[in-house]
Amino acid sequence: MARLTRAQQQERTRAAVLAAARTEFTERGYAAAKVDDIAERAELTRGAVYSNFPSKRALYLAVLVDMVERGAYGPPTAISSSPVKSAAAHAAGGARRRKNAGGKPGAAETTPSISDALGTFARVRLEGMPLADGSPSFAQGQLRETAGVLDDEPFRDAFGQMTHLEALLLALALEAHAPGGAPTSRQVRRAQLVLRLLDGPGTSADAALGDPFDVVQACAHLGALPLGDTWDPPHLPYVPSAQMCQDPWAPPQEARDLITHLPVGFAEDGVVALLGTNRLKAAEEAVRAARAGDRVTVVVATADPAETGRLVRLRAGDVARCLRRVFAPGALPRLRLVLDEHGLLASALGVPDADDTTEYAVRVRQGAIVARAQGPGAAHAAASSDLTTSDVSHTTPDGAAP
Repeated sequence: MARLTRAQQQERTRAAVLAAARTEFTERGYAAAKVDDIAERAELTRGAVYSNFPSKRALYLAVLVDMVERGAYGPPTAISSSPVKSAAAHAAGGARRRKNAGGKPGAAETTPSISDALGTFARVRLEGMPLADGSPSFAQGQLRETAGVLDDEPFRDAFGQMTHLEALLLALALEAHAPGGAPTSRQVRRAQLVLRLLDGPGTSADAALGDPFDVVQACAHLGALPLGDTWDPPHLPYVPSAQMCQDPWAPPQEARDLITHLPVGFAEDGVVALLGTNRLKAAEEAVRAARAGDRVTVVVATADPAETGRLVRLRAGDVARCLRRVFAPGALPRLRLVLDEHGLLASALGVPDADDTTEYAVRVRQGAIVARAQGPGAAHAAASSDLTTSDVSHTTPDGAAP
C-alpha cells in the first residue's frame, strides 16, 4: 500500500474531525458539544483536533461551511446555470390559479412580482424545516442557531455586519427583478424584514415565527408593503474626495466570487472596496455611487479567517444558494464578493495590514488604479470619483496632486 503524503494525511485527519464534529453537533447542539468527545469519535487526540481547528466555534463553522459548499444542498451551481425553481415559474403558477378561480388575468398576474420572488426565496431558505415534529434538520436548524456562538462582542459585530450584506444582496436581486425589467426603488428595508422573519427574532431557527408555510406567506405579503425606502445617508456629502493616482493594478488571479462561485479576473473597469468584517455595511455605499457599467467588487478582510472568515463564507454561501435558486442569472446582483483570507488582494491594493476595521477603496480603469480612498466613506468616495484622462495624467506616481 502506498504511503500517504503529509498533505494527504492532514486532509484525511481534517475529514475525520469534520465528520465526527457533525455527528456531535447534530446530537448535542453547539453549546453542549465537547471537543474531547469529538476527538474520541474521530479516534484522534484532542491536540489533533486543535491542530486543524483553533477553537470549537471555528470547528462548528467549518462543519456548516462544508455542508453548504460541498453537499448539504447539492453542489454549488454557477451563475450560468438555470435556477432550480424561479420566481417566474411560481408567478406563472399563481396566475393560472387566479385565472382558474375566476380572476381577471393581466400583465400584473403573468409578470413575476416582488411578492412572488420573496415567497419563493422564503421557501428555498426554509427547505428542510419541520412541519410538526419541532426538530429541524442540522443543515437548516443549526445553520442559523446562534445560542452560545455569539458569545463575544467582536464576533457579534461581524455577524451583524454580515446580516446587512445579506440584505443588500437580496435587495439588489429584487431591484433587478422588477416586473417588465423596469428599475424599482431601493429594497433593502424590505429584504431586512424578510431575513429577520426567516431567521426569527433571536436569529435562531428555533425562534422562527410559526409554521414554515405561514412564514413563507408572510414573506410574500411583505412584497406589497409600502416602505418608502430611500438611500440618503447624511454623512456621505462630507466624505473627502478620492485621491487621484495612476498606479499599477496586479491582483491575484485565484480569487473566486462567493455569490456565483466563478473566478474573479478583475479585468473590468469599476470599483474595488476592501472592507473589514466590521465595516461590511459600507458595501452599499459603493453600489449606490457606482456609475452605470461599473463592476463593483467587495473584498472582505479579516484578522481571524478561522472564525469570522468562515462566518462570511457560511452566511454568504447560504444567501447565494437561495438567490441562485430563485432568480434568473440576469437578475442576480452584479456585486461580487470575495473573501481575502490570506491578504493577497489587500497587498495588491497597497494595504498589507488590513484587518476587521479596514475601509479602503479604489477605482480601476484600463488595468490601472486611478483613484484611492480610505477611512469611513471610502467606498462612496472611490465609486463617485469623476476622473478624466487629463486628471489622471497630471498626478505624481505616489498618487498626490502636483
